[in-house]
Amino acid sequence: MTWLETSTENCTVQRTLDLIGEKWSLLVLRDAMNGVRRFDDFRRHVGLSEAVLSDRLRKLVAAGILDTVPYREPGHRTRHEYRLSRKGWDLWPVMIALKQWGDRYEADPEGPPLEVRHRDCGEPVEAVVVCTGDHGPLVPRQAYTRPGASAHTLT
Repeated sequence: MTWLETSTENCTVQRTLDLIGEKWSLLVLRDAMNGVRRFDDFRRHVGLSEAVLSDRLRKLVAAGILDTVPYREPGHRTRHEYRLSRKGWDLWPVMIALKQWGDRYEADPEGPPLEVRHRDCGEPVEAVVVCTGDHGPLVPRQAYTRPGASAHTLT
């Protein structure tokens, strides 16, 4: 079965994009990965309306990407912070890869506005594709795609 003979009805890339593929969702995740937790901080920093932010947060919580944690400031009602779940943190390499591509092709002439560095040595962090057979980093021509266990023939 070739790629063009394979149904995309259960494509995991498509399913992932259904959850996080919208611009505002990715920007909320970017901010969550950089320590933003509270609704007003997301709204102010990302720059979107309350309605859109509420919708994106609700969707990310329902998907298990963000968890809610109640907090209460003295004299105020209980509110919720939004924290990345394990599932959410598993998107960190994706965000690093997007940043890396953006730094290469979309950064200002002076360079990128944000650096991600290794806490122990201070060197830059980058996303790479590696072989699980310990063959190190790969380039696209060193990999191939084949139908997986849940592949269906296109009808």
